[in-house]
Amino acid sequence: MSTITGKVVVITGGARGIGEATARAAARAGAKVAVGDLDAELAARSAASYGGLGLPLDVTSDESFTGFLDKVEAEHGRIDALVNNAGIMVIGRHLETGLDAQLKQLDINLRGVILGCHAVAPRMIANGGGSIVNIASLVARIPTPGAAVYSGTKAAVLAFTEALDAELSGQGVRVSAVLPSFTSTGLIDGTTVPRLSPAVQPAQVAEAVVDLLGRHRPVATVPRSLAFSSKQWALMPAGMKHWLSRKTGMDTMFTDFDHAARASYEERTTGD
Repeated sequence: MSTITGKVVVITGGARGIGEATARAAARAGAKVAVGDLDAELAARSAASYGGLGLPLDVTSDESFTGFLDKVEAEHGRIDALVNNAGIMVIGRHLETGLDAQLKQLDINLRGVILGCHAVAPRMIANGGGSIVNIASLVARIPTPGAAVYSGTKAAVLAFTEALDAELSGQGVRVSAVLPSFTSTGLIDGTTVPRLSPAVQPAQVAEAVVDLLGRHRPVATVPRSLAFSSKQWALMPAGMKHWLSRKTGMDTMFTDFDHAARASYEERTTGD
């Protein structure tokens, strides 16, 4: 029997992509699932299909996050786990891409994670403990041209996760990070999959998240085959990193892309 059976699992950005896949996987594992999203209508519609709760949520607002968690507790009485999944990716050459759009990633990808952890941890401690899983990215370990700010936010999430777990573990709250590689969601619309590995599916990331909710580990890399090489990246000389980037296509995958194919995602996430 799953160790999250009967647990109350809360997921941000749960209306689509990795968030929705994780919500469905958690529900199948027997959890009571609540998702929050800016697209409240889509979140509610999706949640209804697996017996969950879909609510409006702006992760950049402390008031919105607190209100969201209050509603979940009013419905289910407690919160056992939080998956900080909400995030956006703005790509393109740093000096040629709108600065406001790039900085929005700080608000959603990093500030949203910090607000969520800060709001939910005291509730978990009061209830005897809980689990937090933060969705980072493989670029937290392998920073990528054309996604400089995105890489920075995900590296910060990884460091924040490790530090916060060290702080909260003694009070029964464990914090983990998931590092997905190229994932087939709207996040990569218009881009070319690098030769490093094929794109993973949201369901693969969801499986890793649910596993962490039931059995704490500091970090899960998706796919697992990239766990070792991604850890070694920081140890490589700069020249070797640049050579590998060129050989795998990582040097251009986020700088040379199909703008038309990406237009819908950009309009939805940044209004550009």
